[in-house]
Amino acid sequence: MRLVTYQPKDTNELKTGILISKDEVIDIAAEAAARGSVLAVATMLDIIDGGAPVMNLLREIEASPKTEAILLNKALLKAPIPRTRKNVFCVGWNYLEHFDEGAAKLQDNRELPKWPVFFSKAPTAINGPYDVIPYDESVSVQLDWEVELGVVIGKAGKNIAEADAMSHIFGYTVINDVTWRDIQRRHGGQWDKGKSLDGTCPMGPCIVTADSIDPTNLDVECRVSGVTKQKSNTRHMYFKIPRLIHDLSIGQTLEPGDVISSGTPEGVGYARTPAEFMKPGDLLETIVDGIGTMRNPIGSY
Repeated sequence: MRLVTYQPKDTNELKTGILISKDEVIDIAAEAAARGSVLAVATMLDIIDGGAPVMNLLREIEASPKTEAILLNKALLKAPIPRTRKNVFCVGWNYLEHFDEGAAKLQDNRELPKWPVFFSKAPTAINGPYDVIPYDESVSVQLDWEVELGVVIGKAGKNIAEADAMSHIFGYTVINDVTWRDIQRRHGGQWDKGKSLDGTCPMGPCIVTADSIDPTNLDVECRVSGVTKQKSNTRHMYFKIPRLIHDLSIGQTLEPGDVISSGTPEGVGYARTPAEFMKPGDLLETIVDGIGTMRNPIGSY
């Protein structure tokens, strides 16, 4: 099942929907009302919080909708979770080739990590799958790309065992961990600031529920203005999703609606010779097989 948050044209209202084709979406709230349901489904967080009762309702809707589908040429898809309750959890150096290219570029002799590297992106960084990514040359001109598989938590847990980790997942989405590289480097080696500027976490175009996809063998790709910059597969992750959830949940509760961006493969701009960065007028395309494609123009303030 493919779940979306969309905005009907000429309104500021956000609605939740089930994507039934590339061109059509079913209004979940309207369907719930038609069935006399009092379950909360107005936002994606409502749906995730609702657990099994809401998922059963969604399956009924998908199987036999009672309302007419809405054409997406009359609406705009937004980030499935337009604003997370807390920072998006991110993972660094989670593909071996990306680890190696970073070590070569920075000329260090780092060893392969024994533990995942975690950092985060602020909720204000979240952006839609087709929205403009802001660019301000007075802030930085080193805007880089990072295609990633996003993991959406559906069931709360702390100290989650690897064997149980997959049962805590609601679904999967596409994320680009857009990064301002010089800002990332200048603040004492921590990454949060360079990763958290407004608009630097495009997400979408949908969430594919966990029962509908195998996340262990998905092609991932990133293109800039039609040129492929990254191309890999999630099977090449160094730390697999169960390990990421286990380690992240040690002493820290993961909650419904939390999002984990699981790391990027080789091909980022700063590691190239010479380094490459995006500029206004570029089009950033971020693809994860089985989920969808985001198309974000690079703009200016």
